[in-house]
Amino acid sequence: MPVLPAPLSTLSFGPRTISRVALANAVANGLIVVTGGAVRLTGSGLGCPTWPNCTDASFVPTEELAGHGLIEFGNRTLTGVLAVIALSTLVVVWRSPRRDLRPLAVLGFLGIPVQAALGGITVLTGLNPWTVAAHFLLSAVLVALMTVLWLRSREPGVGQLLVRRPFALLVTGIAVATAAVLALGTVVTGSGPHSGDLAEDADGTLRVDRMGFDPELVSQLHADVVFLLVGLVVALLVALYATDSAGRTRRAARDLLVVLALQGVVGYVQYFLHLPAALVLLHMVGAVLVTAYAARLVWSIRGPASELPLEAAPRAEVPVSR
Repeated sequence: MPVLPAPLSTLSFGPRTISRVALANAVANGLIVVTGGAVRLTGSGLGCPTWPNCTDASFVPTEELAGHGLIEFGNRTLTGVLAVIALSTLVVVWRSPRRDLRPLAVLGFLGIPVQAALGGITVLTGLNPWTVAAHFLLSAVLVALMTVLWLRSREPGVGQLLVRRPFALLVTGIAVATAAVLALGTVVTGSGPHSGDLAEDADGTLRVDRMGFDPELVSQLHADVVFLLVGLVVALLVALYATDSAGRTRRAARDLLVVLALQGVVGYVQYFLHLPAALVLLHMVGAVLVTAYAARLVWSIRGPASELPLEAAPRAEVPVSR
């Protein structure tokens, strides 16, 4: 007789399945940031002028909307794919022994409808730069959460603190500084030429909505906070290599510093070349990577005792013969 598949209620997924689904979730959340940037940089933010339909009379783009409609609709379709991946992650985690992963999986799933609603508000408000910024920042939060979910899924659990407490506090400071850099980056974008699509006033004048800040001033402030972030990472890296710290935390701090350096180069080049669209998109890719590598650093400070250096690992007492 043929073997029937087990009902979902009796399934239990293993570490490999959890890890694969979690990785797909993290990648999809990062990819939708990049495609969303492509929508903006091609002037396709209002390619579908309404929401949730593309037009008042059609769910899909019409011939009149041409390429802009297809680009915007493609980004919306990717949101649907991401929702399926997030739901799959939630099911796989819930049907596994890893109860510690459930909060992250739930947050990742709930973030998708919130993100979709925020995207709808962004369209209905004519690409208001403040809602666009919130749209990006929520995606960054989801990238960070799903990165931690994937990394944790490859280990038995959260584990113990692997670094000295002052180092853990410094990692927290790095996470806060990273969030500030991302937030200020959205203000820089919202104050510049790529803040929104062309809109028409009542008198027929074409305009681009902006946040209203001085672009040079906010760019300098953004750069200053980036320097602060780099300084914190360098300080952490020096302290880690000067002490008996976990190798995974050293590697995470080193890799974050490399990504920050590359992102800084792209940022300065795009600024002096007056923000060409291709480099702005590359800078957005860098922002996703900075988010993921900062999340990896936060993850790295807790883990199994086997990750502790031999000098710091607890030793079993050896009985002394009398």
